[in-house]
Amino acid sequence: MRDVARAAGVSQPLVSIVFRDAPGASEETRAHVLRVAAELGYRRDERARLLRQGRSRLLGVAFEPVQPFHGEILDGVHTAAQQRGYDVVLSAVTPHRAEDAAVEALLRDRCEALVLLGSALPRARLEQISATLPVVSVTRAFDAAAFDSVATDDHRGAVLAVEHLLDLGHRRIAYIDADREAGGARRRAGYQDTMAAAGLVDEMLIVRGSASEAGGATAITGLLAQDPAPTAVIAFNDRCAVGVISQARVLGRCVPEDLSVVGFDDSEQASLPYLDLTTLAQDPCLLAHTAVDLALRRLDATAEDTAVTGEHVVLPARLVTRTSTAPVPAAP
Repeated sequence: MRDVARAAGVSQPLVSIVFRDAPGASEETRAHVLRVAAELGYRRDERARLLRQGRSRLLGVAFEPVQPFHGEILDGVHTAAQQRGYDVVLSAVTPHRAEDAAVEALLRDRCEALVLLGSALPRARLEQISATLPVVSVTRAFDAAAFDSVATDDHRGAVLAVEHLLDLGHRRIAYIDADREAGGARRRAGYQDTMAAAGLVDEMLIVRGSASEAGGATAITGLLAQDPAPTAVIAFNDRCAVGVISQARVLGRCVPEDLSVVGFDDSEQASLPYLDLTTLAQDPCLLAHTAVDLALRRLDATAEDTAVTGEHVVLPARLVTRTSTAPVPAAP
C-alpha cells in the first residue's frame, strides 16, 4: 500500500480506505487509486485480512493425485466452495507423503474445515482432528458422532454388478479386492452376499489386488491361469479394470467375448471407445457438494454454539452397462 500511495500521490491511510471500500474518499480518488494499483500489479492479501478477523474461509482437501476419480470430486468441491464464499487448499497424499502429513499441512494453513477423499486414517485419529475443526470423510462411510461422511452405497453397487453378470449367464465370477481402500470392505461384502444368495458359494473367487492398473493386471494373470478360469471379473475400481482388460488382451483373451469385466466409479476413462467399460457410477459432483454442505453445517453450528451429531450420507450407485460385458461364452 505504501508503493501504491507513493505512485498515486496520496496518503497510505487513504489507500487503505479505498481498498477496504470504506467511506472517506471521492469516486474520482477511488478510481485513480485503483487504476494505479492495477498498473503496479497490486493484489490485496485477502488471507491476511481474513485471519485478522479470525477467519480464513479456506476448506482443506487431502486427496490422492493418482486417483482420477478424486480429480473429478475436486472439481465439484471447488465449485461448491466458491458458491459459499470459500476457497480450497489442496494437500496431496503420495507414496512418499503420508495422509497425516497432508492433513498437518492443511492445519498449518489455518483451514476452517477438512474434506478427506478416500481417507485411510484410523477412526480415532479422525475423531481427534474433529475436536478442533469440522472433518468430512468422502467415499469412506462412517457412523461416528464427532465428524461427518458421504459415500456411495458400495455394498449395493457390488450387488448390482453381480446381478448384472448373473443375468448374462455367468456363474464363475471373480472379484478383485482392495480391502484397504475406501469402500473396499463393503464392495467385497456385496459380492459375497449376492453370490451366496445365488447358491454360488463354491464359485466365489476373491483375489487381492489394488486400486491401480498394475494391481488389476497382476490379479487377472493369476485368475486366468486357473482351471476353470472365471468368465467374468468385477474389479475394485475403473483403474483396476483397465489393468484387467489390458492384461487379458496381452494374454490372448478377448473382452467381452472370453471375459466380461465390470469396474466401479464410472470415471471419465470408462467411456473411452477402446474400453467402453461397464461400471458402477458414483456422482462426483453430488459427493463434493454434499461434503461441502456437511463441513459448513458444522461451521455454522460452531459459530452459533449449537451441538450437532454426525451426519452420514449414503448416495445410490447406478449400473452403467457398456460393451465390456456380454453373455457367458458358449461351451465348446
